[in-house]
Amino acid sequence: MTKTDNLNNSYVNREISWLQFNARVLQEAADDSVPLIERLRFLGIFSNNLDEFFKVRYATVKRIVEAGKGGKNELGGIRAKELLDIITQIVIKQQAESLTILDTIDKRLKDENIYVIDETQIDDTQRDYIKQYFIRTVSPALVTIILNDSVVIPNLNDSAAYLAVRMLMPGDKKQFALIEIPKSVDRFVELPKQGDKSFIIIIDDLLRYCLSDIFNIFNYQNISAHMIKITRDGELDFESDLSKSFIDKISDSVKHRQVGEPVRFVYDKTIHKETLQYLMSKMGIDGTDSIIPGGRYHNRRDYMGFPSLGRTDLLYDKIEALPIKGLNFQESIFEAISKKDYLLHAPYQTFSYVVKFLREAALDPNVKTIKITIYRLAEISHIASSLMNAAINGKSVTVSIELRARFDEQANIDYAEQMQSKGVNLIFGVTGLKVHSKMCVIERQEGKKVKRYGFISTGNFNESTAKIYTDYTLFTSNQKILKDVNKIFSFFETNYRIYRYKHLIVSPHYTQKEVFKLIDNEILSVKNGKEGLIRLKMNSISSYTMIDKLYEASRAGVKIQMIVRGICSLIPGVKGMSDNIEVISVVDKFLEHSRIYIFGNNGDSKLYISSADWMTRNIENRVEVSCPIYDEDIKKEIIDTFNICWNDNVKARLLNDSQDNSYKVNNKKKVRSQFAIYDYYLKKLEN
Repeated sequence: MTKTDNLNNSYVNREISWLQFNARVLQEAADDSVPLIERLRFLGIFSNNLDEFFKVRYATVKRIVEAGKGGKNELGGIRAKELLDIITQIVIKQQAESLTILDTIDKRLKDENIYVIDETQIDDTQRDYIKQYFIRTVSPALVTIILNDSVVIPNLNDSAAYLAVRMLMPGDKKQFALIEIPKSVDRFVELPKQGDKSFIIIIDDLLRYCLSDIFNIFNYQNISAHMIKITRDGELDFESDLSKSFIDKISDSVKHRQVGEPVRFVYDKTIHKETLQYLMSKMGIDGTDSIIPGGRYHNRRDYMGFPSLGRTDLLYDKIEALPIKGLNFQESIFEAISKKDYLLHAPYQTFSYVVKFLREAALDPNVKTIKITIYRLAEISHIASSLMNAAINGKSVTVSIELRARFDEQANIDYAEQMQSKGVNLIFGVTGLKVHSKMCVIERQEGKKVKRYGFISTGNFNESTAKIYTDYTLFTSNQKILKDVNKIFSFFETNYRIYRYKHLIVSPHYTQKEVFKLIDNEILSVKNGKEGLIRLKMNSISSYTMIDKLYEASRAGVKIQMIVRGICSLIPGVKGMSDNIEVISVVDKFLEHSRIYIFGNNGDSKLYISSADWMTRNIENRVEVSCPIYDEDIKKEIIDTFNICWNDNVKARLLNDSQDNSYKVNNKKKVRSQFAIYDYYLKKLEN
C-alpha cells in the first residue's frame, strides 16, 4: 500500500490504520517464534477483531454512503464509497494471507503429532465415536432451515456460521438448505488418541460427515455443503418510548442487533455459483455490502479456544502474577494505602488487590459509602459480588454502570439487575455520554473525621482481562485527588452542573484544554532554549485536533515518543510536519492497554495515567479521567516501564507513512518488553 492509497497529506484514515493494526495481530500468527497453539489463537483474535470491525466501523461508513454523503472530511480525505472498496480489497488480501498461515500451522501441527482431520479422513476407529457424538451432542442442538422459493429466508444470526447445503434431486431439481453451526457445541471435537497421535475434527466437517443422517428423508442424488457467514450492523438503535426503562431500551436494542442490516457476506470460494446466487438473492445482499470469498471454514475466531491437548510445550509459559511490595493480603489494605500510594501493573502483578480492597470495604464497619464506575465485568465477577456484599452489610453503594459498553451490554444488564435486587444504587451513565472512566472512592469514618480511599485505573475492573491486558491501577488516599473523584460522581447525579477539578483531567469538558496547556508548556520550553519532551502510550490516536497539536509541537522542536497499539492516524517522521515524532506499536503475548501521558516539564516530569485514548469520542463524547502521579517512586516506575517498552526491538513495529508494519531492528541487546517488564518487577521484589 502506498501513501497516496489511504491518506491525505496529514492523516491516515482510521479504518485503514485499524486494518494495519489487525495485520500486526496476523504477524503474530505467522511468527515461528510464537508457540504453535498460540499462533492459532492469534488467528482467532485476528478473525474476532475483523468481525467487530465490520459490525461497527464498516457499518458506519456504509451508513454514510446510504445517506448519500461523501464523508470525506470525517474519513481522512477518502470518499465513503471509495473507502468501502479499499476496505474490501485489504480484507480479501488479509483473509488470503490468513489462510496461507493456517495451512502452514496445520503442517507444523502434524510434525507435533496433532492432526486436524476432515470428513474424508475419518477411519473406522473414529467412525463410531463421531456418530455417537453427533447423536448425543450435536443433533439436539441443530437448527436446519429448508429453503424454497415460496418461503422468505429467515434473518440469519449475526456472525453465526452456516453450512449452505445443495441437494441435486431426481429430474435435475435442486433443494437448498441451511444448517446453523450450533454455538452450544465446541467447535473443535477431540477424538480418541491413537498412541501418541492426537486427532481433532472441526464441527463443520463432523456435520458434513453426517449430512446423510440430517437429510435422510430426502431422495437426493448428490449433496454438498459450503460455509457462509453474515455480519450485521452492530450499532444500537434506541427507541424513544418514554414508558420503557433505560435497561429495557438497551435490552431491546441488543435483541434488534441480531436482525440489523447485513454489512459483510463471507463464503467458501468453492461454493457452487448457483447456490451463491440463490442465497445472495434471498438475503438481499447488495453492492454496498462487503462480499468476501474465503476458505472452507469461517468463524475462525473460534481458534481463540483451540484446545491445548495437554501440550504446554506449544503454549506460552504461564506467568505467576507477582505481589506488590508493601501490600499484604493478611493485613488491612486501607492501613497500607493511608501511608503511601501504591501502583498495580497488571498482568505482571496480581489484580487480586482490587478485589481485596472492595472486600475489605464490604466488611469494614467504618466504611460508610462505596462509589465505583463499571464498564466491563468478568463473566463471574468478584467485583460485583463484593459490591452486593457491601450493600447487604448496610453500606451505601453507588455503581455507575455503562449499559452501552459495546458487545457487553447484555452482561452488564444482567449484573445491573442483580445489583439492584441487593440494594445497590445504580447510575446509568450520563445522557449523550458514555462513562468510560475507571475509578472507585470509599468514605471511611476515622474518629470524628471521614477519610477517603480509592483507586483509579487505565483498564476495566475485570478479573479475566486483567490476566492478559496491561493496565495500571493507582491505590491512593490522597484526599485532594479523591475529592475530585467524588465530584465526578456528583456530576453523574446532577449532570446539568459542570464541576471544576484541581487535579484530575476530565472529559468531555477539560481534556483537550488541559492537554493543550501541557503541550504548550513543552513548546515554550523549547522556545526558551531548553528541552521539550512528550512521551505518550495509548491504544489509539485518531482525533485530528489532537494530532494537529502534536504536529505543532514537533515543528517547534519538541521531541515526541509514542507507543500506540492500534489506530494511529498521525503520520510520524514527515519533514516539516512531524520530523520530531517517532511512533512504535507493540503486539505480543499480552494486549497493551495502559494509557500514559508524560510531559518533560523542564526536568520535573508531569505524568498521568488515563482511561482516555486520543480519539474524538474519548475527548468529546465520554466521561474519561486522567490522574496525575505525585509519588516519585511510582513516577519512576512508570517511566522505567515506558523505557523498557520503548526499547523493545523484538515485538515493536515502526509506524510510518509506508504502513508496512516493519519490525524495529537495531544492533542493541534484544529487549522483548513484556518479558523484560516482568523481570523488572521480579527484581523490585528482591531489592
